Amino acid sequence: MTRRDVFQAIADPTRREIINLLSGKQMNLNAVADNFDISRPAVSKHIRILTECGLVVINQQGRDRYCRANLKKLEQVVNWAEQYKRFWNSKLDALEDFLDKE
Repeated sequence: MTRRDVFQAIADPTRREIINLLSGKQMNLNAVADNFDISRPAVSKHIRILTECGLVVINQQGRDRYCRANLKKLEQVVNWAEQYKRFWNSKLDALEDFLDKE
């Protein structure tokens, strides 16, 4: 199995929408696919990528496979973005100080 990173997974808008759908509830693969205008194999490929990076966990229940989001994996994204948020906040604070002095 190829290990993908979270950033690669969330780069695609369809995968972001799948995460959004699964963030509220567990769904079987068919229910997930019903929300998209793409083929079921295409949805399955997106689910596989999300599973490979740990953003989606699949559990077998009888004949159905249920997907749920593992939002804890998004902490990597939050931590990465936080450094840039601090950077830009400090720049904007400095600009505000400069403009106040003018």
